[in-house]
Amino acid sequence: MSSQTVTTAPSTAPSSAPNTELTSRLFWALSDSLTLVGRSTRKGLRSLDALLTAVLLPVMLLLMFVYVFGGAIHTGTSYIDYVVPGIILLCAGFGSASVSSSVCEDMTSGAIDRFRSMPIVSSAVLTGNVIAGMIRNVISTLLVLAVALVIGFHPTAGILGWLGVLGMLLLFMAAISWLAACFGLIARTAEAANAFTFIVMFLPYVSSAFIPTRTMPRGLRAFATHQPVTPIIETVRGLLTGTPIGGDAVTALAWCIGGIVLGCAGATLLFRRRTAP
Repeated sequence: MSSQTVTTAPSTAPSSAPNTELTSRLFWALSDSLTLVGRSTRKGLRSLDALLTAVLLPVMLLLMFVYVFGGAIHTGTSYIDYVVPGIILLCAGFGSASVSSSVCEDMTSGAIDRFRSMPIVSSAVLTGNVIAGMIRNVISTLLVLAVALVIGFHPTAGILGWLGVLGMLLLFMAAISWLAACFGLIARTAEAANAFTFIVMFLPYVSSAFIPTRTMPRGLRAFATHQPVTPIIETVRGLLTGTPIGGDAVTALAWCIGGIVLGCAGATLLFRRRTAP
């Protein structure tokens, strides 16, 4: 009786362990980020001065420019239709600047030490502050837009135009928020972190937000034309009111995406250095 040797081939089925581990990491990263978004949002609601700055100040600026300066400024079109896109960008900048002070407070108040002792994803600390800041921006932007519609703003954008405006504003908010997070990680006090607000407030004033750049002196006009805020404003204005956009859309996207990449990379590096043993 002949004997036969049975050989069992090694299993070639791919292991699902790496995929399971990656899915688990993504799930907990998302869960931790959402938890810290809620924390940052609740903390922001308790800060009355931050709420007033992010919500009421842009509305006051809108009313002031329309009713106080609007009669003396000639843009070739209805001034309220011209100025609203600039006010919206200014509103987004105000809200994003609060991210810097929030991050700085977490780094200097001992909160980060408590977070490090918990089983949470470290990146969620920054992500929570950034997303919470963007949520505040969206709410304040909607409020400003609602007031603008009440006092006579007449956008001509269709559905695609509004979607383009939303996408551009979210990219701008994300870029400013991540750059603000970098500044919050560099600053050693909340007062120093608030200095980022000055930079954000300054750029829209020296742009096409409130007056056409062609009316500015030559040197100032060159700066206003080539700084990041002007092409973003012109893109939003064109999408809302139908004015020519030209190459401003590509320039605006490049500025926003570049700001997000630089801000994310810088914030990650700075956070690792600040939290290193």
